Amino acid sequence: MRRSRTAALVTWAYSAMFGLPAVPVAIFVAREGRLPSLWGLFDVYAGPWSSRIADNRLIGLLLAYSVLVLAVAVSGRLLWRTRRAGAVLNLGLLPAEAVFWIGFALPGPWLFGIARVVLACLAWRELTGSRLRTRRRPPST
Repeated sequence: MRRSRTAALVTWAYSAMFGLPAVPVAIFVAREGRLPSLWGLFDVYAGPWSSRIADNRLIGLLLAYSVLVLAVAVSGRLLWRTRRAGAVLNLGLLPAEAVFWIGFALPGPWLFGIARVVLACLAWRELTGSRLRTRRRPPST
């Protein structure tokens, strides 16, 4: 399997595990006025932001994070198609994602972030810069 496809799979796994749940959590906060608990062990997406800001702002941040992770998933699609723009987008979004990881106190995404950086760097040589590939025509006689 190509390294770019491995990077895409890691990116999609991260998106599914941390980005998708942000929407139902936002809905839960809107209905219940609190964060849901994961099997009674801890509140999900609980971090510095959840204790310092109003629920409506927390909902906005959860939805913003969800949109950001959707863009990350698109970068995975580009990586799957071996596009250099996918790696650039994937790596370029990491600083913005890190702000959310800190604000929501998410430890898991840091490992996915490290894996994404390593895999994107390893795949860099196989990535193409353009969607269109030019073919050389034989000289006309």
